[in-house]
Amino acid sequence: MGSVFGRFFKIATWGESHGGGVGAVIEGCPPLIPITREEIQVELDRRRPGQSSITTQRQEADQVEILSGLSDGLTTGAPLAFLVRNKDARSKDYDEMKDLYRPSHADYTYTKKFGIRTWQGGGRSSARETIGRVAAGAVAQKILKLWAGTEIVAYVETVQDIRAEIDKSTVSRTQVEANPVRCPDPEKAQLMLDRISEVRKEGDSVGGLLGFVVRGVPAGLGNPVFDRLEADLAKAMLSLPATKGFEIGSGFEGTLLTGSQHNDPFYMDGETVRTRTNRSGGVQGGISNGEDLYGRIAFKPTATINKEQDTVNTQGEEVKLSAKGRHDPCVLPRAVPMVEAMAALVLIDHLLALRAQCGDSFLDEPSS
Repeated sequence: MGSVFGRFFKIATWGESHGGGVGAVIEGCPPLIPITREEIQVELDRRRPGQSSITTQRQEADQVEILSGLSDGLTTGAPLAFLVRNKDARSKDYDEMKDLYRPSHADYTYTKKFGIRTWQGGGRSSARETIGRVAAGAVAQKILKLWAGTEIVAYVETVQDIRAEIDKSTVSRTQVEANPVRCPDPEKAQLMLDRISEVRKEGDSVGGLLGFVVRGVPAGLGNPVFDRLEADLAKAMLSLPATKGFEIGSGFEGTLLTGSQHNDPFYMDGETVRTRTNRSGGVQGGISNGEDLYGRIAFKPTATINKEQDTVNTQGEEVKLSAKGRHDPCVLPRAVPMVEAMAALVLIDHLLALRAQCGDSFLDEPSS
């Protein structure tokens, strides 16, 4: 059912939105990595519902339990298993939608694929599935930091037509976490907050763009042809709920330039090869070049809204749907830790592959 991700640092997520709980198992986590439950909980707290007035009001503490793979604060090399129990599921909110296909949801496609669907809260198609990813991503980020000094920062760049001005080279998590929108531009963040609050009162939703930057990426991550680093990142990001587009480096805007304008000239910084510009986004030929890696992901408006919509039921009749329950008027703020987690899971997979190929020698030349 597509619940496994990765080749060397492999995760399997499990659980449904209205089941007993959700979680993940990591296979291939290196031993002797210092990690605490609290470090993982920090990331889950950034993802959890009920954080502010612009997120779903489902009240879940999302307290993580580590079931295996950890001893005296160190990973053991055994499978690392996480569990987060569901506490505030309200399946009755979905009773009237049991036989209806919610517009732009997975109800119809899941039914066609499996012949059955978990109608309470969307089951596996719910964003609660990402809890396992974020928990595993916290471990991946810790290893990346220890081994390569890698730092991942994601942020909200646009909400509808409101665009923030963000310096990718300096943006910090402190700036991102300074407001509930998770936009590091305070002035635009307030405009975004107002817009999201406005559409929420109208029972509607909005989407936008989420950017990310990764600093301290060793050169040499990725492979030619099918296993290109940006291809794996694209799959990772587009596997997140509500995503509709991915770009790396200059992305689609690069199509407006000529080759002479777009190319990144090389130069020597001491004994290190660098590029004077970084329109490639840190990846060339599918392999990281040591520069900052950056990109953007497009998130659509939340599908569940409190406005009457046209739909059909399981008997093939055209009907009206007025959805009830709790939902995010904009998924972007809570998606920030999800994007960071997916970037970390891709990078740790490629880092383990490079380490197996080269040993520790790939760290001899420091990344930019």
